[in-house]
Parts: sequence; C-alpha cells; structure tokens
Amino acid sequence: MKARATDLWLTAIAPAIWGSTYIVTTEFLAGWPPMTVAMLRALPAGLLLLLVVRQLPRGAWWGRVFVLGALNFSFFWAMLFVSAYRLPGGVAATVGAVQPLLVIGLAYVLLRSPIRPLSIVAALAGLGGVALLVLTPRATLDPVGIAAGLAGAASMACGTVLSRRWQPPVSPLTFTAWQLTAGGLLLVPVSLALDPVLPAFTTPSLLGLAWLGLVGAALTYILWFRGIARLESSVVSSLGFLSPLTAVVLGGVFLQQTLTAAQIAGLVVVICSIGVAQRAQARAGSR
Repeated sequence: MKARATDLWLTAIAPAIWGSTYIVTTEFLAGWPPMTVAMLRALPAGLLLLLVVRQLPRGAWWGRVFVLGALNFSFFWAMLFVSAYRLPGGVAATVGAVQPLLVIGLAYVLLRSPIRPLSIVAALAGLGGVALLVLTPRATLDPVGIAAGLAGAASMACGTVLSRRWQPPVSPLTFTAWQLTAGGLLLVPVSLALDPVLPAFTTPSLLGLAWLGLVGAALTYILWFRGIARLESSVVSSLGFLSPLTAVVLGGVFLQQTLTAAQIAGLVVVICSIGVAQRAQARAGSR
C-alpha cells in the first residue's frame, strides 16, 4: 500500500508540472511559433538524456519507439497547439479531458482491462470538473479545433495504453530518452516547413525552453512512464486532470486571476474524481 501511494504521488508530479506550460509559454515565449517550441521542447531534452543513458533501441523497439514518440509527443503536441490556437483555452482543455474515457476503452481492447463503472463515473466527473474549472460563458466552438483536440486526446490515450502494453526492457529514464528523441526528430521537418525562421533567443525564452524541456518534458515523462509501468492505465490517465487544475491555480497566484465560485466547485470535483478513480482500482485490487 505504501509503495502504491509513492507511485501515485510521483506520477502525479508530471501532470501538475504540465499545468505550468500555459503560463511559461505566454510569459516567456510569447510570439514563438508553436511547432518550433514543441520541437525545441522534445529534441534537446531527448538528446541530453541519450548522452546520459548511452543506449539505443534494438530490433523491434526502433519501430515501437517512433510510434510511441509520435503518439505521445509529435502528433499529440501538434494537435494540442492547433486546438489551443483555434479554441478558447477552456474549450480546448475540456475537449482534451475526454482522454481518461478513451484510455478506459482502449485498455479494454488492447490490454483486456475490465471496464469498471466507478472508473467511468470518475472520468465523467473529472470531465465535468474541468468544464467548471475552465469554461466561460463566452466560449466559442470551432469544428477544426474540436477535431484537433479530440485527435490529440486520442493520440495521448493510445500512447498511454501502448506504453503499458509494450513494457520496455529498459529503465524509465532510457525509455523517455528514446521517445523524446524520436518525437523531436519527427517534429523537425514540420517545424522547418511551418516555422522556417527561428526567433531571436533571449534570456526569458531560454529559461522558458529550459523549463519546458528539462523539467516539463525530461523529468516529468520519466515519472509518467514509470507510473504507466506500475499503475493501471485508467488510474494514470485520471491524474491528467491535475494539469488544468494546476494551470488555473498558477493563473490565480501569478497573474492575479480571481477564481469564481464555479471554478472553486470545479477544483473540488476534479480532486474528488481523482480520488474516486484511485478507489475504483483499490476495490478491484482487494477483490
């Protein structure tokens, strides 16, 4: 039980830190092209970790690493940015919050994990909590943005489930190095095609890129893939609700954004939904 609690807390650090992405991007990387930011977030961090582990994939793992790199990083981040640019942040976050539901379905198909009613309740409650947390009455809908948000959520869901199915023969550190490098390499031609000229580097932009790459990608994904290997997929995906929660809290602390009653209610619902997801797995384990 103590080991499981440790796994949960360590895994939860990842989405909590991902919640800082919005404030770091807007405050330190304003005006930077999104695909360039995504590529510079993944590739340098992946290459740095490769220098540390000094180990390359072998055999079938070359193909698997590029598939996972595309699902967890390249395609996911590309769709995330398209959604973010075409939709208000609240709508984009709410669309992305369908990921835990997708993970439950994919885990049933690919991993033969049973579908537990309590897990579905937790996922729906988390989705509702995120909607309360980030949606505004003036939110507008864009079909392309909605499609991109759903595609990004599906991509990350597939990456989460396949990362558990393809248990790597290496440590989470090495596994993260492989995927970040593969995802970054896949983003290079996209970045060059869409954003051919790099903006000038400044101290704030370097600090922002260092945070997003070293902490927001390298460190967090080591913890995330470690959690995927040790916890059930639906439990791990439910922790993703911490990302919009953290983003709203940071906005209130650093940008003096006042929380409404609906947002406070959303905070409570999101936290409760995560607790229900853990309880669903704990009850299944006790049986």
